[in-house]
Amino acid sequence: MHLADVVVQGDDLIGDGVNVATRIQQEAEPDSICVSGTFFDNIRRNSPFAFDDLGERRLKNLSEPIRIYCLREELARHRLQSAPTRTPTAGEKRPLSLAVLPFRVMGGDEDQRFLAEGLTDELIVELARFRRLFVSSRSASFALADADPIKVGTTLGVRYVLEGQVRKLADQVRIGLTLTETESGSVVWSDKIARPFMEVLDLLDSAAARIAATVFGRVEDASMITARRKPPENMSAFECLLHGIEHHRLGGVLEEHSREAVKCFTRAIELDPSYATAYAWRVCAASDLPEFSFPESGEPDICRALELDPCDAEANRIASFFELLKGDFDQAARLMRRAMELNPSDAYIKARCAAVATFSGEPEEALRLLDEAEALDPLLPVWCIEERGMAYYALGRCGEALEALGRLVFQTFRSRLYRAAALMALGRPEEAGRLVKEALASKPNFTVSRFVFQERYRDPLLRQHLRRRLEDAGLPP
Repeated sequence: MHLADVVVQGDDLIGDGVNVATRIQQEAEPDSICVSGTFFDNIRRNSPFAFDDLGERRLKNLSEPIRIYCLREELARHRLQSAPTRTPTAGEKRPLSLAVLPFRVMGGDEDQRFLAEGLTDELIVELARFRRLFVSSRSASFALADADPIKVGTTLGVRYVLEGQVRKLADQVRIGLTLTETESGSVVWSDKIARPFMEVLDLLDSAAARIAATVFGRVEDASMITARRKPPENMSAFECLLHGIEHHRLGGVLEEHSREAVKCFTRAIELDPSYATAYAWRVCAASDLPEFSFPESGEPDICRALELDPCDAEANRIASFFELLKGDFDQAARLMRRAMELNPSDAYIKARCAAVATFSGEPEEALRLLDEAEALDPLLPVWCIEERGMAYYALGRCGEALEALGRLVFQTFRSRLYRAAALMALGRPEEAGRLVKEALASKPNFTVSRFVFQERYRDPLLRQHLRRRLEDAGLPP
């Protein structure tokens, strides 16, 4: 695959782009998918697949070398990776509701994009702590980054949209904020602030209070804000964290990004050993690496993060899945509920809490949480929406599981296998076998044992039935 202009000539396509794609195909191994560097650069931030970098190749009749990437496999669930989702539907606008669009970089300096996205994330979290304020989740806001406020309001059902611009010059950060009402598109509040980088988190804290005051008509007192995360003591550590998150966002796509993310989070910890968030993110980034082993590789960092700051929502979320893999279902549920309380407007956390509820034996509660998550974010990634199918499967409602999973606009490896198990339960083995073959096309060495290990049901009968059905459908034991 290559991305370039082509010319239509009759029923044919011609042009340099076609020639490059042809040369890449000649270099590719049988049954592989190879893409050019140009193609890869355009899809890597939203790709649901991992790639191997094959390096630069000199191809026949091309004057310059072409970097080639080879598709390896489908990605696992990733906090920061987006993927195709269902089409958003317009709904009634909620009172006291707000979406924060990704900050733009003043002057077009793309090297500062990590700072702009990181500050956007920080402000979303700060605003989400006002209990009465509905804040659209990050993935929904970022999916509509280029839309005008009126369209954002209609799509996400929010009354206000916050837009921002950011620029860092030496040790100074300049931020411009604009709050727009989404019925008429009129600006109701704006501010321009220049502060030393050392004060940027305090800046976000005060900005969140002023924005909430505008939406509420008054400043919320401290009792209406949930526990606040502790800011790092060293702001250069914060900058390292933002660099790390930027690499982690691409980490599953290329292994080198995961390694660079771990280095950045480690550097943040060296600069500020009390920085709880950096410990939590380091575990997430390291878990993408082939040498990561559970639980030895990550448990010390998770324990340290919670010890330093028990109010960090991400640390509680990550720790929950560690407890789930260890078989402590009650502790996993407690930690995930705590993460929800700390960041009540985070649709991703709510959807992950639904997964924990299903595994713990509460699939009805999982369905309720998923309703809330989809209300917060109509553009949730498929690996959040697919949890509805797993909840129906755990309830034994296999027909509804098939229907829910079949509605996904992008079929994941996991959704295919659950559809296969549901089809086996309904006495349709030929259809189930075809789905297993489709799933194995992206992970040819996958086994039933590996799948059952990650599907951590408390009920041993559910695990046994899942294993037997998938083996009978053709998944290697």
